[in-house]
Amino acid sequence: MTAEIMNIGQRIDRSYGELSPQEQRAADFILDHLSDLAVYSGTELAQRSGVSKATVSRLFRRLGFENAQEVREHARSLRSSGVPVGGIAPGASADLSAHLVREVENLRRCLDALGPERLEQTTSLLVRSRTVTVVGLRNSYALALHLREQLAQSRAGVHLAPQPGQTLAEEFAERDARDAVVLFGFRRRPAGFGALVAGVAARGVPVILIGDASARRYAEFATVWLECPIDSVSALDSYASAMSLVNVLASNALAARTRESRTRIAAINGLLDDLGELE
Repeated sequence: MTAEIMNIGQRIDRSYGELSPQEQRAADFILDHLSDLAVYSGTELAQRSGVSKATVSRLFRRLGFENAQEVREHARSLRSSGVPVGGIAPGASADLSAHLVREVENLRRCLDALGPERLEQTTSLLVRSRTVTVVGLRNSYALALHLREQLAQSRAGVHLAPQPGQTLAEEFAERDARDAVVLFGFRRRPAGFGALVAGVAARGVPVILIGDASARRYAEFATVWLECPIDSVSALDSYASAMSLVNVLASNALAARTRESRTRIAAINGLLDDLGELE
């Protein structure tokens, strides 16, 4: 996608943390309903997002648009370019068919947002950095652990943080621009997450930030921001799209280091046989 096509999303990502709660509410609605922007007036956007028309007008000005008409014209150019955008899939039922519809929609939105350019940039960081530190707190821990395990198949120097009994500060004391950090930030994050993202970025460490829409406010600190919808028809969040993204990232890192990966995997398999660790 060109910079012009992605412009409205990039502007929201860049300024999300500076928006008021009401403006964030309107911004969330816009990002989740990009395909409808070409027909919504400012009044309709305000009604559907549950904010005042004045809030929508302020948001547009913050994003660099003069008025709703300019936003609609931008949306029309987005639609005419063939970019697949859409809103959240409907369905409040907990039956399997509704679950499938939502899972597929989440995965489609995740991969559409990823795109070839972000994938290439992320893969380059995962492959070329001196070390890769993967951080996942609370609900994000399982994703971080799985990504660390998969990246370790293709390269050395992949760390999971924090280690038991250690703080995050101890993990990053020697990290700099030669390293990379993959930071998972799905909702219900622990207090201090924002300070963590900003602090790591301030040290010059490239940050790959992966999270749901609630983490958009931290995108300004990230070298790469990857959004994974986790909405579900059930009472619990679904991390299917995030786990699929982990597979994509690890697989691309593996493919980018074909010879080195084969050598490393062969050594690992040989040692597994020697130690008898697998059936």
